[in-house]
Amino acid sequence: MKVLVVGSGGREHALCWKIAQSPLVEAVHCAPGNAGTATCATNAPYGVDDLFGLQELCDVESIDLVVVGPEAPLADGLVDQLRDAEIQVFGPTEAAARLESSKIFSKNLMNKYNIPTARSQSFTDVAAAKDYAASLGLPVVLKADGLAAGKGVLICQSAEDVADGLDRILVKREFGSAGKEALVEEFLDGEEVSFFALTDGKAIVPLATSQDHKRIFDNDEGPNTGGMGAYSPAPIVTPELHDEIMTTVIEPTVKAMEAEGCPYQGVVYAGLMIVDGKPKVLEYNVRFGDPECQPLMMRLKSDIVPLLQACADGTLEGHIVEWHDEAAVCVVLTSGGYPGAYEKGIQVHGLDQTFDEGVVVFHAGTKNVHNHVQTNGGRVLGVTALATTIDEAIKKAYANVPKITFDGMHYRKDIGAKAARHLG
Repeated sequence: MKVLVVGSGGREHALCWKIAQSPLVEAVHCAPGNAGTATCATNAPYGVDDLFGLQELCDVESIDLVVVGPEAPLADGLVDQLRDAEIQVFGPTEAAARLESSKIFSKNLMNKYNIPTARSQSFTDVAAAKDYAASLGLPVVLKADGLAAGKGVLICQSAEDVADGLDRILVKREFGSAGKEALVEEFLDGEEVSFFALTDGKAIVPLATSQDHKRIFDNDEGPNTGGMGAYSPAPIVTPELHDEIMTTVIEPTVKAMEAEGCPYQGVVYAGLMIVDGKPKVLEYNVRFGDPECQPLMMRLKSDIVPLLQACADGTLEGHIVEWHDEAAVCVVLTSGGYPGAYEKGIQVHGLDQTFDEGVVVFHAGTKNVHNHVQTNGGRVLGVTALATTIDEAIKKAYANVPKITFDGMHYRKDIGAKAARHLG
């Protein structure tokens, strides 16, 4: 069979890498892809917003399965369009993708179906939003309603921060159309966990646990990013907590989406805050996390392709996912200045070196120019290591990071350190 992966990030490289290992697959295509996907797939020059171009690519290449990586084409209705053309596709419909594309939709869903989450209200009026924020107390969280590439969440420590944040979202429209409405939300103090599950709309298969690191600097300081690194498994998720997340969050969410007339098929990603040992939903994502996907694909023992197909055609019931016992850690290397302004087109050195066994360098923001890899985004590469324990995986990843250099390269030095607190 032939598979098309849509997207150009580290998540898509990891998916192409894993899909290409399937004995069921004769060819993998990636649109638009990056310098890394080109090593395990055939890149095609179609942007994720070129829905008709992607459909044409499917026809020309006789694609049997499309795997949609990022959230934007899901929110734009790519799945609906491909299904109408009788092309098998992994991912939720436009209506179901509102779970991520509208924070207000997802918050209303959680409140209606008693899924644990923080108190919040939505606003278009700045003054009313300020009053509600004051009633919650500080710190408080502001969120742009729509898609903002992981950057539309502002944690405010003062009234001045609140005023500035609401001005950025609702007045200056720093996040574009995502800022038509703002969500003012209670701040939850705890530890974040990423929880993924596959579903065909009814059956649910949980994936291995993982944990992301959103802030740009060590010790979770600085502004939020798309993700600076991740590890799997996440030892904070005990078997008891895992069961509670399934019964209080994941299962009710899938049932709620069906009840709302927009059944959910694909991977559902709940970003959770563990508060006093209990899970509360911070947000949903409707695709694999990036960079969580990289350690998950490294640990996945099962062939991923039958799982993706089963989600797409409603036959997930009875499928079992097998995992390698080893842990995996991904350290993201970013362009200088990210998540703010940064340069592109900087040459990357060291990718031709020999990396340790169990280490894969997944590409995110890269492009190949005259046989030289250059930076082409904020998050450039993800050095991902598989080892017996999380501690060993951390050491292996960081031992291999210095083999790569490019001007302005930045990375956190503490990816995975949170795990140590739960491992004794």
